[in-house]
Amino acid sequence: VQLQAYGGGLVQAGGSLRLSCAASGRTFSSLAMGWFRQAPGKEREFVAFISRSGGGIYYAEPVKGRFVISRADGENTLYLQMNSLKPEDTAVYYCAADRSLSKIWSGGIGVDYWGKGTQVTVSS
Repeated sequence: VQLQAYGGGLVQAGGSLRLSCAASGRTFSSLAMGWFRQAPGKEREFVAFISRSGGGIYYAEPVKGRFVISRADGENTLYLQMNSLKPEDTAVYYCAADRSLSKIWSGGIGVDYWGKGTQVTVSS
């Protein structure tokens, strides 16, 4: 499985962006998916995950109520709708996939598939 994240850019505080993660291969629907981000000088942090069925969703506290994760298995695509963006949301955002939801939930250690990141910059 190859993942490619895109949709980042420069936006003013309070604005919105939608990130997409396109996946190759025919196993997309069998994978739990997640978003992570890494700001300059900081460690990678978990943002959100969605289970294989789409019925299990969880967000990190800093983004809860502002970000929405979703998946379109027919399009092999994962999304992250980001609203009410803040300067502290500035980071490179990565999508990830694994058969084990717990690997995504526990910070991404050992996750099988990572996409190349997309830069999100929020100006104040």
